[in-house]
Amino acid sequence: MKTLVIFSSILLLLSACATQVAYTNMIRDEFSLDSEEKMGKVQFYISHTIVMDEEVKNENSTTTANGTLINSSSTKKESVIIQAGTPCVFDSYGPKGEMFIRFETGEGKILKFSSKNELNRRYYFDVDWNQAGGPKIKYGDVTYKIDVLRGSPRSAYIKVAKKKLEKVKRKDRFVRGMKV
Repeated sequence: MKTLVIFSSILLLLSACATQVAYTNMIRDEFSLDSEEKMGKVQFYISHTIVMDEEVKNENSTTTANGTLINSSSTKKESVIIQAGTPCVFDSYGPKGEMFIRFETGEGKILKFSSKNELNRRYYFDVDWNQAGGPKIKYGDVTYKIDVLRGSPRSAYIKVAKKKLEKVKRKDRFVRGMKV
């Protein structure tokens, strides 16, 4: 009896697991996600790690009372790391059909994901990869540089958890036959 309970629990767990798949226009159409209200109820995930670096340098040149020149500099570094598999939510649509996705609360703390209008095309992290000095993005009130060496920001796309529930009702009826 104990093994039957354990076996049925494991079977129930395995059947209840959802798989994460890339969010595409086909999934949007399949689940009728045609309004911002419906999109707000969907749990999204990021596929690859995105690392954003902020670097602020302060340089100051002064002289001392005895005429010595002092050149001082200080650097403040901060990185925002969004790891693969981090849950996120839909924020809004852009003017060209791109999606703004939110990973944390705060004004302007959203990332843009866009897709070409193909049906099976994923929504990839959208930033100008050809900027001089590397890609930069405004996140919150700060401008960050996308670190292309740590993580895989070029490959990052949004995913959704999808599970398939199939209920089959079965009823067997045995026919006894007829006699004369």
